[in-house]
Amino acid sequence: MGISDIADGLGRSIESLGASVNGALFEPVIRLGVTGLSRAGKTVFITSLVANLLDRGRMPALAGAANIRSAFLQPQPDDTVPRFDYEGHLAALTGPAPHWPEGTRAVSELRLSFRVAPRGVLGGLRGLKTVHLDIVDYPGEWLLDLGLIDRSFAQWSEGVLARMPARPGGAEYLRLLAATDLTARLEEPAAKALADAFTRHLRAARAAGWSDCSPGRFLLPGEMEGSPVLTFAPVPSAEYARGTLGREMARRYGAYKAQVVKPFFRDHFARIDRQVVLVDVLGAIHSGPAALEDLRQSMAQILMAFRPGTAGFLASLLGTKRVERILFAATKADYLHHSSHARLTAITGALLREAKDRADFSGARTLALSLAALRTTTEDMLAQESGALPAVRGRLADGRSVAFYPGELPEDPAQLLAPARGGAEKWLDGDFAVMDFAPAPVTLRPGEGPPHIRMDRAAEFLIGDKL
Repeated sequence: MGISDIADGLGRSIESLGASVNGALFEPVIRLGVTGLSRAGKTVFITSLVANLLDRGRMPALAGAANIRSAFLQPQPDDTVPRFDYEGHLAALTGPAPHWPEGTRAVSELRLSFRVAPRGVLGGLRGLKTVHLDIVDYPGEWLLDLGLIDRSFAQWSEGVLARMPARPGGAEYLRLLAATDLTARLEEPAAKALADAFTRHLRAARAAGWSDCSPGRFLLPGEMEGSPVLTFAPVPSAEYARGTLGREMARRYGAYKAQVVKPFFRDHFARIDRQVVLVDVLGAIHSGPAALEDLRQSMAQILMAFRPGTAGFLASLLGTKRVERILFAATKADYLHHSSHARLTAITGALLREAKDRADFSGARTLALSLAALRTTTEDMLAQESGALPAVRGRLADGRSVAFYPGELPEDPAQLLAPARGGAEKWLDGDFAVMDFAPAPVTLRPGEGPPHIRMDRAAEFLIGDKL
């Protein structure tokens, strides 16, 4: 570490000290990170959370709601971070032609502020206090990249190449790699061809339900698309001479970690107080045992970057924050009849057991929950010769209304996790289907946010103590 790095770190610590003292003594700030892998519903979760905190008629489990005298949106404190488009997303979900908004593609932020009446005997003497909730939205694919920091190019390449044959697009990349002379002098078209084939593989794997598809910026490049820092790919380990294609792949991997991954951790992730991890458990189950096991491993890897636990007062002032609370939420609970929700929650808890135990040991509070940020279905019973099946009814993208029975989730999560860990190719006891429902038309009454399932319990866990 050079002198400039030390000075830069000291400067950030002093800035954090000032901000922390100001927040602790005057207006507390809760910095809430929201992430999840593709299709987990981050944008809908944030939109529903904000709408239901502004109008709390559907939030009975949020005990502190009675202390909130007003809630309002303010400009976020980070002027260089795009604002989360709350109004546009809410209009998409609740407008005359409701539809799903575009998913998370970059970091964005929103500040929701509360005027809260203090509790206790002396509460009436202290007057109202202001509490700020800064919600930071970022792609879970980027979070997976934090696992690259401690892995060399050779280690990363070895792991990626080993799992490629079993994933979509892997064979195509391996054929191109075999036909490429890595010891030849670097030619940019050759590097780009490898990077493009690798990116196609990652996209195909993600579409097929795989979770660990890093580097995440290959899937969501943003303004970096086409840059050398995103033009590399895994290659077999060897001693490549300077100036060769193989050597340049390793150099660009190092640049990706230094110029993309570490700044993201420093500027955004390391400042999080509380974290939501959204998980599409139903989608992984539907994709099969291998996808479910991949999700389990990915979630364990993600948690390693959270630095969970409670930092001491001085440590928190100096900027070495730790995530105090982590909510693991299985989304799309409205795709199931309520009689299956407890089983979905149990599967989620078991799926994340390793990650959850590590966080609990470090002093963080964790909670596994099944929820629906926006309820899109009503419950129904389908008549069968063997009896009625608990189902849900919803609207498809083409406007049709359908009743759907997804299959019965097992009461014991081990019936899914054991074959997944054991490398089973398919489920032995049945198939689990997933229906893609569209948002249902909704009329919001004054004082009520969008309909949901357990968003009030999620909010109580995440911010209830601060209200």
